[in-house]
Amino acid sequence: MRYNTILFDLDGTLTDSGAGITRSAAYAIERMGGSALPQEVLDRFVGPPLVASFMEYAGMSESDALRATEIYRERYSAIGWRENRLYAGIAPLLRALKARGAYLGIASAKPEIFVRRIAEHFGFARFFDSIVGITMENTHADKTELLEQALPEGCDRSSAAMVGDRLYDMQAAKKLGLTAVGVLFGYGGREELEQSGADAIAESVAHLREILLPGEPARRGRFITFEGADGCGKSTQMKLAAEYLSERGWEVAISREPGGCEISERIRDVVLDIRLKGMSPECEALLYAASRAEHVRQVILPALAAGKIVLCDRFLDSSFAYQARGRELGDDFIRQINRAAVKIAPDRTLLFAGDRAVLARRMRSGGPLDRMESERDDFFRRVDRAYEEIAAAEPERVRVIDTNRGVEEVFTDVRAEIEALLD
Repeated sequence: MRYNTILFDLDGTLTDSGAGITRSAAYAIERMGGSALPQEVLDRFVGPPLVASFMEYAGMSESDALRATEIYRERYSAIGWRENRLYAGIAPLLRALKARGAYLGIASAKPEIFVRRIAEHFGFARFFDSIVGITMENTHADKTELLEQALPEGCDRSSAAMVGDRLYDMQAAKKLGLTAVGVLFGYGGREELEQSGADAIAESVAHLREILLPGEPARRGRFITFEGADGCGKSTQMKLAAEYLSERGWEVAISREPGGCEISERIRDVVLDIRLKGMSPECEALLYAASRAEHVRQVILPALAAGKIVLCDRFLDSSFAYQARGRELGDDFIRQINRAAVKIAPDRTLLFAGDRAVLARRMRSGGPLDRMESERDDFFRRVDRAYEEIAAAEPERVRVIDTNRGVEEVFTDVRAEIEALLD
């Protein structure tokens, strides 16, 4: 590893925080009776100290800028800090750096109370050895002082780097003898970073990884499947999980079965077509296996190799539940026809289970039923029993989640299972 100590700026470097900052700045300017600023000017508030920004961009006196900063913080404290998300790929990068023994710190011109709140809420505080920001009383942040506070005692500065997106970050790093690494995915530009003395400039998070961890390939991603009988709410939970992970800096690939790529989606159209009720169980099972073979090779394996978190609505367990048991084809037949198709097993399967009558009502209230959804109750009872047996046989992989609750309550369990897998 090239650097033993790495300090990061927050806004525009770890998190895409522009929405919360610019909306809070616009709110403060309006409250102060100022003229509305165009978005490209508001974007300049991301990174520099607020008082200086209000003076420079809104034409305020220092006393008015101090009052505007107070108003800004009222909105930011209530709403703005949540209008935020980590850049895609930041979470696995931080995990990789920490796994290699690097000392990691955050040095931000934002009040430390907000820095810590954001780091805890978005799940990246655990990666950092030091988190430094200004006090609420401090309105003139000095980035050099913040970096010095974030550095470990006795740090060898020749093997330390500072990563940021603005000239203030680069200038402070150079002043302290740190390698200055600029990023272009934030709110600064190449010209700004070059003129401020950046030693390296990353065009993307992937490029930043190459700079900080040269020659080290991305760690394999994680494969999480969402299973359960029709009407269980798994699709809703998968969407919530995708947004949750994306906000926290993970690269996410969303897919489904049957489907996920062009050929598999065409097979989906056939296998679920309500007009094809006469399809034999064997044909149905083989179509699912064919769809899966293409899906695995075109979508799942490449995404995992790129380090992404793959969330898939159904996978092989559905074939055992619906075709092996629901259609009564038997486990051996399903295992045999999928042997060549399946080259990967899920790292975690979330099985959504609920009362059969409730699931049936949910399914029928969702619009026209497809060929599978229109099956009789005895078919679904066999499917339910099959899922119960799968969960009992593989408790380490399959985690059962009770869906007889509200969406948010269910997602609390989903979130806990995902976080445990990624830790």
